[in-house]
Amino acid sequence: MHLVCPACGSTNRIPEERLNDGPVCGRCGAALMPLEPIPLDEQTFHRYVANTDLPIVVDFWADWCGPCKMMAPQFAAAAKAMPGVRFVKVDTDENPKLAGEFRIRGIPTLALFQGGKEQARTSGAMGAADLRAWITAQIDRSAA
Repeated sequence: MHLVCPACGSTNRIPEERLNDGPVCGRCGAALMPLEPIPLDEQTFHRYVANTDLPIVVDFWADWCGPCKMMAPQFAAAAKAMPGVRFVKVDTDENPKLAGEFRIRGIPTLALFQGGKEQARTSGAMGAADLRAWITAQIDRSAA
């Protein structure tokens, strides 16, 4: 299983059976499986998404967006509840090229990536339980 370090960007190979053992980066020692959302930017996004084997949920958001702010703690709660899924955040104001590349028209927008490719997308704020249900349904659908 390949995981990209959220701190230094290096790709680490971790045996699947060791994912729950608190793996750390071989280069910098940072936690590879943090239980909080990871902020990504235009420099780190593509490497992280392309080289991380676990499903990744991206929250495209902006600081001025009220629904985004309301959803942030729900997104963080879902990240804690689903350790086998990586949760990342992209600020669309600070990263307009990514927002344009993925044609983000409204925020918050959530996108699920697997194998480096976008598999599903939804827009609008949701609670942690609804978020977990949406993610689980999309992962199950792509596995079928």
